[in-house]
Amino acid sequence: MKKIVQFVKESYAELKKVVWPGRDDVISSVKVVLVSTVIIAMILFLVDWLLTRGITAIF
Repeated sequence: MKKIVQFVKESYAELKKVVWPGRDDVISSVKVVLVSTVIIAMILFLVDWLLTRGITAIF
């Protein structure tokens, strides 16, 4: 039980040291993730569409 209490205390102490991102940082990171997700989705759609058209043209 002593080790569990020590672990919780140390974990809490470490969390105090964390520098949490501000609202602006989080919003800009979310924008980057959303834009990159849309771009990757469009690229995958294009590749899928081209491969489908190629396969149907062959057969």
